This record gives sequence, C-alpha cells and structure tokens, in this order.
Amino acid sequence: MWFKREQKNRRLSKARVLDVKLRSGQVRAARLRMAMVSLVLLGGTALGLAILWRAGEAAMNLLVYQNADFAIERIEVETDGVIAPDQLRRWSGVHPGANLIGLDLAAVKRNLELAPAIDSVSIERVLPHTLKIRVTERAPIAQVDIPHLDGAGGIAVTVFQLDADGMVTEPLDPRVCTAPLAQARDRLPVIAGLNVYQLQPGHRVDLPQARAALELIGEFGRSPMAGLEDLRRIDVSSPGVIVVTTGEGGEITFGLENPARQLRRWRAIYDLGRRSHQLIASADLAVGNNVPVSWMAPAAPAAPPANATSVNSRRKNV
Repeated sequence: MWFKREQKNRRLSKARVLDVKLRSGQVRAARLRMAMVSLVLLGGTALGLAILWRAGEAAMNLLVYQNADFAIERIEVETDGVIAPDQLRRWSGVHPGANLIGLDLAAVKRNLELAPAIDSVSIERVLPHTLKIRVTERAPIAQVDIPHLDGAGGIAVTVFQLDADGMVTEPLDPRVCTAPLAQARDRLPVIAGLNVYQLQPGHRVDLPQARAALELIGEFGRSPMAGLEDLRRIDVSSPGVIVVTTGEGGEITFGLENPARQLRRWRAIYDLGRRSHQLIASADLAVGNNVPVSWMAPAAPAAPPANATSVNSRRKNV
C-alpha cells in the first residue's frame, strides 16, 4: 500500500512539473510575440517618419529651394567707403539666379569679411527676389613704408595702412574703387620704426608705441592744433615715447599716455612762438614740467618770378 501511494505521489509531482513548464513556455512565447510586435511597430514608425522626412525634404526643395519664384534678381550693395559695389558683389560669391531662401548668409558674410579692407557686413533677405548687403569699410589713418630691393636691383617700397584699431591693411587697388581714394599716400601720417614682421594684413599691431601713435592721430583732429600743423611722420622706435615730425620740420616728443593733454600743451607753446614770430624746432611734451623747447625762424616765402601771373588772374582771363 505504501509503495503504491508513493508511485501515485510521484505521478502527481511530475504532472505539476509539466504544468509549470508548460505555463513558463507559454509566458516566454507571449513575451516573444510582444517583443516582435513592438519591434515591428517601432520599425514601421521609423520607416514612416523617414518617408515623411524625405517627402518633406522633396516638397521643400520643389516648393522653396528650387522654386524659381525665389531666384535672386537684385543684389543691392551699400558701403560707407570707396569700394565699388560690383567688386563687393564679386567678393560675396552670390550670383543672380541663386535661391534667396537657400542662400547661406553666414557664408556670404564670411566671404566679404575675409577682405582686410572690410570691417563689418550685414545681410538681409527681401522676399521674393532681393538680397541687401551693407558694408562698413576700414578707414586708414596712417601708413607704414617698408623699403626693399626690387628685382632690378633698385629700391621699392611696400605700403601698409593702419586703421584706428591698429588693423593692418594693404592699399586698395584703384581699379576696385568708385572714386579717387580719400586716404591718398601723401595725406596719411607715416609711422616709422615698425618692421615687416609686425605687419600682417588682417592682423592688429600691438606695439604700445604704435597704438599710442594711432591714438594721437585720432585725437589730433579734435585738438586745438587741428588745422595749424600736420603730422608728417611718427617714429615709434624709442621705448616709452613717440616722436612726431611736423610739416614745418619741427620734432615734438610725446609720452604714451593722455595725448589730449599733451596736444593742449603743444598749442600753448605754439601760441607763444607765434607771438615772438618763431616756429617750434623741438619740444618734449613727455616731460611733466618745464618742457624743453627750441625755436627756429620761419622760412621766408619765395618771391614769385617777375613775369609770373597769378592763378586767379589767369582764371579771370579765361
């Protein structure tokens, strides 16, 4: 009896094990089906989104980026300087017929600002056919002459120009300008004492004496000396000072700080010389007190030839 009951219990136990295994298999199969369904749904969703994305791109290309209704017909260029608008259009890299909406404005701005003569650029789309470009040019206030040997064994001069921020540029080719250059070579003060290694177009000059010279040039036009003297040459080779040669041949030494105050002192000395009918030969304004000054007599005006006629009388006779 005991042996038979034991056999019966074993059969019951095996049935329960088989039932547990069957239910576990069903659960795994259900989970597998759910995973497969999820993957199919995800794949279908991704494929649908990709199709929609491609369709949207195709629609945008057809309706906008390749639409002739947005083709550029006018490129309006405004500049505060002398560079010809046609030259600025060429530098921009934009051609009529290009799509106005698809145009990369940042690339156009970058193309123009690669020219050292250009300070800043703003660009605007005016739908449906117009691109507006506004350019601010750099205004040179000084120049640097670098002499060197040319191919024929003579002496040639390479000219660089500096704006008020110390940015180095090369003189503009007259062929790209709309008018004679306002910054003609004989109108710009010459800064001496810099070497060619300190002059790289598109980079700034950081020498303290050179920055002081540019600040002096900027202050000079607003100073009491404006219109009475001119700055012909500024030597920046000496540490701590800059030496100005005037149009009358005088030499005025400036310190690197507070040019406005030193220009006022120059005017006081200039007025003193006028009262005594003398010109300043040299003055050291870098000294705090008791400015050393030397004087020279003004040059006598040259007498006109006996038979010469004045310009005004010639004009009257025309």
